[in-house]
Amino acid sequence: MKNVLIVDDEPSIITLLAFNLEKEGYSVKTASDGLEGYELAVTKQFDFIILDLMLPSMDGMDICKKLRQEKINTPILMLTAKDDELEKIIGLELGADDYMTKPFSPREVLARMKAIMRRMGDSSENNENETKTEISNEDEKIEVGEIVIYPQQYEVIVRGDQIELTPKEFELLLYMTKRLNRILSREQLLNAIWNFDYAGETRIVDVHISHLREKIEVDTKNPEYIRTVRGFGYKFEAPKV
Repeated sequence: MKNVLIVDDEPSIITLLAFNLEKEGYSVKTASDGLEGYELAVTKQFDFIILDLMLPSMDGMDICKKLRQEKINTPILMLTAKDDELEKIIGLELGADDYMTKPFSPREVLARMKAIMRRMGDSSENNENETKTEISNEDEKIEVGEIVIYPQQYEVIVRGDQIELTPKEFELLLYMTKRLNRILSREQLLNAIWNFDYAGETRIVDVHISHLREKIEVDTKNPEYIRTVRGFGYKFEAPKV
C-alpha cells in the first residue's frame, strides 16, 4: 500500500482528497499546518506528497525547498489557488514535480499521481535506507560522456559523483539520453514527460532544462550536453573530446 501525505489548510479539500485516495487503496496522512506537514515529511516515509502553496506556519514553497535540500525526492504535487505562472515556475524550480490550480477534480489528481509514479517505475519505494544493488550488466546503464545513468536504481553519476535529481529531472534526462543527437521540441518533451495537456505552457520544459543543466554541466552558459536548437527545442549530445 502506498503512503500519501496531504498538506492543506482547507478541511474540505483534505476530506475530499483523503476520501478519494483511500477509496483507491492509498494510505493517507494529513496535516493542516505547514510546519506539521514538513515534520511528517522528514520523519516518515511517503510515496507521494500533495502540498498546498499557502499554509500557516510554513508555506508550500519553503517546505518543497527544504525537502529537496535534505535530499528527500518524494514526488510533490503542488496545489495553488492562484493562477499565477510565476508562482508555478518558482514551485517547479524548487523541486515540485507538477502543479494544479484550485478548483480541481479529484479524478485528475489521481491520474497525475499515477502517471508520475508509473513513469518513475515505483522508484519512490527505493528510499535512502535500502541497499542499492550494483549493476554489472552494461545493458542496464546508459553512458554519455561523463554521465552514467542506472535507470533501475534511479541513480545518476556525473564526473564520478552521484547527483540528486527530482523525479521529473530524472525522467527528462533519461528520455533525452535515450534519444541522443535528436532534436526534441518543447511540445514533444512536454507530452512525453508531463503526459497532460499543458498547451502553451512549454515554459515548464525550459525551467526543468535549466535546472538539469545546473546539475550536469560544468558551464551552464556553454553547455556540452544539453544544446538549445533555436526555433526548435533541445538536443542531448555527447561532449566533443
